[in-house]
Amino acid sequence: MGIGFSIALRTARSQAIIDALDGGVGANATVQLYGAGAGRPATGVAVTDQTLIGTLTLSNPSGTATAGVLTFDVIADDSSGDADEDIEWARFFDTDGVFVTDMGCGIAASGEAIIFNTLTARIGGVIQILSGSLTEGNP
Repeated sequence: MGIGFSIALRTARSQAIIDALDGGVGANATVQLYGAGAGRPATGVAVTDQTLIGTLTLSNPSGTATAGVLTFDVIADDSSGDADEDIEWARFFDTDGVFVTDMGCGIAASGEAIIFNTLTARIGGVIQILSGSLTEGNP
């Protein structure tokens, strides 16, 4: 049998992620986008052969936590993509550039945390995240 948490605890866990993202001395947290080409490394392990597609800047505060759901506030567009590749995953860094979390990327109804209208990025093109949320769930 799985573990189930109260809504209050799930909200606190969501808020802990927000606090980690916003907790440095720099201005804003960032998210780097990567494709599937070289595969996703283990969580937090250094990026090696993966191609950086783009870097976007989060708001500060980066999001809100309500009823066990972290909902990201506005994430600024990357006005000039770095690579021609399909976006697969995202790596988030706090305001000091320290790793916080990795998340999957997809289009609407994909079930991924970070949602785009298209996953195809182009060099010099605008990259825009439509929405981002993470639900602390129970089994």
